[in-house]
Amino acid sequence: MGLPRKALISLEATPYYHCVSRCVRRAFLCGWDERTGQCFEHRRQWIEDKLLELSRIFALDICAYAVMGNHYHVVLHVDSAQAAGWAPREIVERWHQLCKGSPLSNRFARNESLDAVELARLTELAEVWRARLTDISWFMRHLNESIAREANREDQCTGRFWEGRFKSQALLDEKALAACLAYVDLNPIRAKIAETPEESAHTSIKRRIESAKEGRQPAMLFPFAGNPRDPMPEGIPFPLQDYVELLDWSGRLLRDGKRGAIDGQLPPILERLQIDPQHWLYLNRNFESRFKSLVGAAHSVRRACEQLGKRWAQGVHDCERYFSPPAVS
Repeated sequence: MGLPRKALISLEATPYYHCVSRCVRRAFLCGWDERTGQCFEHRRQWIEDKLLELSRIFALDICAYAVMGNHYHVVLHVDSAQAAGWAPREIVERWHQLCKGSPLSNRFARNESLDAVELARLTELAEVWRARLTDISWFMRHLNESIAREANREDQCTGRFWEGRFKSQALLDEKALAACLAYVDLNPIRAKIAETPEESAHTSIKRRIESAKEGRQPAMLFPFAGNPRDPMPEGIPFPLQDYVELLDWSGRLLRDGKRGAIDGQLPPILERLQIDPQHWLYLNRNFESRFKSLVGAAHSVRRACEQLGKRWAQGVHDCERYFSPPAVS
C-alpha cells in the first residue's frame, strides 16, 4: 500500500518535488489514437495552459514540465514564505478562482460587514485554504480533474481518465534537482519526437529558450538564479546558460545513443555538482523508474528519513551510487 502524501512531503527537507500523472484510457491523452485515427494533440495545450494558470493561484512555482503522449511531468517548488504573507482577503480571492467558496467567504468578498464570530470563522477558513494553496496534492487534483472533465466531454464518455495516484519524488539536493530537471526537459528527445530542446513542444525548456532569445526569463516559470551565493535570490540555483548547455550536451548523447567514451569537456554544472558523466547519462534515461519517493545524495535521503519519521528509504543505495562524486583517476 502506498504511503499518504503527508508522509512523503517534508518542506523542512526540500521545497522541490517531481510529479507524474498518467492516463489510463486506451485512447492516449495526446497524440494519435491508431484505432480510430483521431488526433488529440490539442490536449497538450490544455495541460500546459492549466499548469501555468494554477501556478498563479497556488503558492507553487513551476520549475519544469513536459507534456507527453499519455502522461505529463512537472517539477514544483513550494513557496511557503509567499503563502505565509497572504492576508485573509488574498487567500479568499485566490480560493474563489478554484471553488465557489462558502456563503461566508462570498459575503466577505462582496465587502459585506461581518460580526466578530463570523470574522473568527472566516479566519479559520482562510487558514485551511492557505494550507491547501501550498499543497501539491490539491494542485494536482485541480489540474487533473479539469483535464479529465474536458477529455470526457470531448470523448462523450464517463469514467476514470487518470491513474488513481500521481507519482511524487522529493528532490532533496542540487544534484537531484539538476538530474530531475534535465530528465523532464529531455523527455521529447528521449522519446524521439524532437531533435533538440528548442524544438520540444509543450515543455518548459522550449519556453525558457524562446524567452532567453529576447534576453529575459519567462515570468510564469520559476527563474534560474545562478550559482549559490550570499545573498542568494529566489530561484533555481544554476545559471540558465549553463543549464541549457548541459541539456544540449546531454541531448546530443541521448540522440546519438552514445554509451561509451564521453568528451572530457564537461558542462560547468556537472563539474560543480561532481556528478560522474556516465551516471548523469544514466539518470537522463532512468530517473523516474530508478528512484522512489526520496531522491538525492545518500546523506540527504537519510536526513529526510529522520525528519519524516521513516526508518529506511527504498533506493538509498542507488542514491549513494549515482549521486556520488566521480572517481579520481
